Amino acid sequence: MLCWQFGQVVIGPPGSGKTTYCVGMCQYLQALGRKVAVINLDPANDNYTYPVAADIKDLILLDAAAAQCELGPNGALVYCYEFLEANTDWLLEKLAQLSDCYVLLDMPGQVELYTHHASVRNILQTLTLRHNHRLVAVHLVDAHHCADAAKFISVLLVTLSTMVQLEMPQVNLLSKIDLVEAYGELAYNLDFYTDVTDPSRLLPYLQQEDSAFARRHAKLNEAICELIDDFSLVQFGTLDISSRESVGRALKAIDKANGYVGSGGEGPQPGVHSIEGECDDDRVGSVQERYMAETDLGELLGPHAPAARRRTPP
Repeated sequence: MLCWQFGQVVIGPPGSGKTTYCVGMCQYLQALGRKVAVINLDPANDNYTYPVAADIKDLILLDAAAAQCELGPNGALVYCYEFLEANTDWLLEKLAQLSDCYVLLDMPGQVELYTHHASVRNILQTLTLRHNHRLVAVHLVDAHHCADAAKFISVLLVTLSTMVQLEMPQVNLLSKIDLVEAYGELAYNLDFYTDVTDPSRLLPYLQQEDSAFARRHAKLNEAICELIDDFSLVQFGTLDISSRESVGRALKAIDKANGYVGSGGEGPQPGVHSIEGECDDDRVGSVQERYMAETDLGELLGPHAPAARRRTPP
């Protein structure tokens, strides 16, 4: 009988909360009764607080690679992943030792590894296509990018590039959503940033920036928004890693993406996923109500109105 090994590949830019996510998700999965193992695949990560089942630093050291090959930090990290690609058997052996575990792979924050460099994609395709691993990429993005139109457009492009490059199921999450209001006022309601239905609505906020950089890249930003809209692939969930309900919502989407739900294997205990049956509008609405300042836009536009502006561009 074919036995699948399920897991998550936790990716995202530096500071997006990958290691913190691994700690919180590990605790939540253990509460569900799943046996969990966390593998550190970030050679630069020295501050993880979770029990490490396997560590890439047992295979190669970042500092040693940088010194021996005379590389900077970024080049050394790329070299480490090229070395891991050439020694994928090491990772396969570690996963085989954890065959009865649900695995979390804590990945580096260097964006180019996921947008255009081939090593990570090749490693993951070896795991998923040639061996019995059902993995989903969990892409974390700091919610503070929502407060800056230019940053959010950049995030959309990076997210789409990652999805196209990795060619595997991917769940995108706005992390640290509990701090979203502290980053600054949002131009639109939260569902605009999660659903990403018309990113060109951000362009007027770029035009208000009276700078040569903004003017020079106006057409580029317009083209990026059109590209994102044409592909219609990028959407985000929300994540507050300290909230059991929020982590449960994220896991529900992840389980659907990698096929854990209905796999015939170990399942969640009754009553854990209390959000079953909740519609998307209720999901976004409850998150906005909890973490964002009250506004009378809902009263003016009605509960089923499209994303509404919280402030008007000049």
